[in-house]
Amino acid sequence: MRVVIVTESFPPDVNGVAHCALQTARHLVDRGHAPVVVAPAPAPGHKPDAFAPCPVVHVPSLPLPGYPQVRVALPSRRLAATVIGHRPDVVHLAGPFVLGVRGMAAAARLGIPAVAVYQTDLAGYARTYMGAGEAAAWRRIRSVHGAADLTLAPSSAALHDLETHGVPRVRLWPRGVDTERFRPGRRDEALHRELAPNGELIVGYVGRLAPEKQVELLAGVCGLEGVRVVIVGDGPSRPALEQALPGAVFLGRRTGDDLARVFASFDVFAHTGPFETFCQTVQEAMASGLPVVAPAAGGPLDLVAHGRTGLLVPPRDASAVRDAVRSLAADAGLRAAFGTAGRAAVEGRTWAAVGDRLLGHYTQVLAGRRTAVAA
Repeated sequence: MRVVIVTESFPPDVNGVAHCALQTARHLVDRGHAPVVVAPAPAPGHKPDAFAPCPVVHVPSLPLPGYPQVRVALPSRRLAATVIGHRPDVVHLAGPFVLGVRGMAAAARLGIPAVAVYQTDLAGYARTYMGAGEAAAWRRIRSVHGAADLTLAPSSAALHDLETHGVPRVRLWPRGVDTERFRPGRRDEALHRELAPNGELIVGYVGRLAPEKQVELLAGVCGLEGVRVVIVGDGPSRPALEQALPGAVFLGRRTGDDLARVFASFDVFAHTGPFETFCQTVQEAMASGLPVVAPAAGGPLDLVAHGRTGLLVPPRDASAVRDAVRSLAADAGLRAAFGTAGRAAVEGRTWAAVGDRLLGHYTQVLAGRRTAVAA
């Protein structure tokens, strides 16, 4: 099968869209298929294709104003030329918003089936960054995804949101996790001592440091006796968070095995963002054997079994986050039980298994097109 993956982000970017697009390309290659990736060009000075398993076509891009870590694709003929030249059976649109819309248009002009992967809560971001615009965001989502042969939602909550707002032809497609890379055996006691020299319990956060993640909700956790907050990631909110989270350790961006070592060296994982369509870092924390505290909203509802693998708390409730961490800090046995159950829950969620489900969705779309033509 020949596939063009049109993605709004790709490594060296570090985010859910980029990671999922990379894993999709890898799985297609592993299964003997022929993918090509079209993505915004990375920032100058970044090595773009070190880990790419297939050809990558970059289109010109500019940094998003106020958030330079995000690159936005500019109009370019390279996208259409790639689709025409590769002659794909399917166009895969990862988080379509700017470049993906152009990919959808190219697929429609050429009569090629398009599968759109919903990955970003644009409506939630509109509320966060603009204080309004949610209705306009949903109009955009309906327009983009309504043109696809199939939309894949990463969680039950995302699927419900899409269907409630009138997006047709939606199916569930979750995300995989690298259970070999992220595992309890990566724990590094020397690193733990370095981060918590007085034997504190480490509560870790991993992700972008941006307003929608609401990492400032960890301020109360910073005030707990015997607890050290460790923040992994970067973004425009970092300077403000360094002021809002007294005593927290900021490690910046970590990737690969280094990130896995940091994950496994935490004692508790806390996520605060209420707009996650999936929340890959929660799944990586569970694979690392950590108890999880997360908001009872969006993707974490599918991932965290409250009272078995972690604790779900009301979204945007700093006191609830603090109290959940306090209860885990006071009970080592509970932490261990949650961590063991979390690891067991994700062991079957490999990228290979998830990738094969994606191939099944492709096959159904192609069969539906053939049936429509025959009719």
